[in-house]
Amino acid sequence: MNVQLQDTCGKREAILNSTLALIKEHGFHGTPMSMIAKHAGVAAGTIYHYFDSKETLITELFIHVKERLAKAILINDNEALPYKERFFNFMINQYYFYIENPDALVFLEQYLNSPFAKNYPEKDSQLFIDKVITFFNYGIENAYFRNIDSRLLVPTVKGTLVAAANFQLSEYSAFSKEDLIEIINIVWDGIKRQ
Repeated sequence: MNVQLQDTCGKREAILNSTLALIKEHGFHGTPMSMIAKHAGVAAGTIYHYFDSKETLITELFIHVKERLAKAILINDNEALPYKERFFNFMINQYYFYIENPDALVFLEQYLNSPFAKNYPEKDSQLFIDKVITFFNYGIENAYFRNIDSRLLVPTVKGTLVAAANFQLSEYSAFSKEDLIEIINIVWDGIKRQ
């Protein structure tokens, strides 16, 4: 399946989307630049116009996917709502992003468990840092959460959502909206200030 190209920005997007789809199927090492070019419908040299190496392409893809994730998490966010309600909305939005974008879920997990995450810790979505991370840090600083190191909060929240999404995607267990709310309640009860 070739990704159709409309313009210069479309080529970059097609390369990123093709890389995302191929990495899900073949992993980082099983996805050569030539395969990406063919899938994206561009000449191999075109990729190097946008990305100087495969490493750069993969780290830029990580930022791109995290931007999409941040935008999805922030859908309909309203700072006037109570913090707990915003937390639940963030969690629900993140879960549905994973369900609707399984390529992104697989890629993020592969990336975070690869040398890329260790070698390029500064590579991240600025939107994710500014809005999502700041939201959770606000929860810690303003005593919505118990006195917890923010490094412990990330795997608690993200790990639960990733596991639930993987269960849903594998058809091992289908979760209703009520089930999802119960899962989030369990997380909330575990991290909220008593």
